[in-house]
Amino acid sequence: MTRRLGPWGVTALLFGFAFLYAPIALVVLYSFNASRLVSVWGGFSTRWYASLWHNQQLLDSAWTSLLVALTSASLATLLGASAALALARYGRFRGRGVFAAMVYAPLVMPEVVMGLALLLLFVALDVERGFWTIVAAHATLSLCFVAVVVHARLATFDRSLEEAAMDLGAGPLATFVHVTLPLIAPSLAAGFLLAFTISLDDFVLASFTSGPGSTTLPMRIYSQVRLGVTPEVNAISTLLIGLVGAALLAGALVARINRPR
Repeated sequence: MTRRLGPWGVTALLFGFAFLYAPIALVVLYSFNASRLVSVWGGFSTRWYASLWHNQQLLDSAWTSLLVALTSASLATLLGASAALALARYGRFRGRGVFAAMVYAPLVMPEVVMGLALLLLFVALDVERGFWTIVAAHATLSLCFVAVVVHARLATFDRSLEEAAMDLGAGPLATFVHVTLPLIAPSLAAGFLLAFTISLDDFVLASFTSGPGSTTLPMRIYSQVRLGVTPEVNAISTLLIGLVGAALLAGALVARINRPR
């Protein structure tokens, strides 16, 4: 039996959504502000979107963030899915507890501690900080989230489907490619999007592991906020919101098309 929300429940729900989405709506609204002052409405204008294309520092930082997010999310998906398969399929192997603790440690470890540890590691190894050190840091942080999502899918996986494929003559690799992989593909996509979002949003790890020429967008925005927010920041933030919204809509449409009837 479905219970309907009462007036207090509806009010609390509306306040919750307003708390979450009103700041985002204000960012989008003020990206079309004609005034140079971001807190004073001066009329509707798209001048800051045109100005954004001449702000090379913001564009370079946005491009760096997108490349880092795509690369680290791909790496985190590969490593996190492999870790989930090892934990779900290989039983109580020796060192399983230590391995699981190492995989899931970033879930509870403060990012400041992780950033400092990675910085000391890169300095000790004499690794020049830049694009690839940020990728390594973001992949280290987000692979545990991918492992959680994929492991949850594997825990409810019907192993009889794999056994049926092997009974029909398929080898382990063919069984994984043609049976296991398609069935866990939604969890892999969810893990990839989660890792992509975490990387795109991260500021702490990037500030510890970045180098010259590898400033990400959150770092650039933070440095500009200290001197005063410019309208171009609202414009590029709106474009990123639109990009993420389009990706979520595309994912929902694909899931709807592939849903069993």
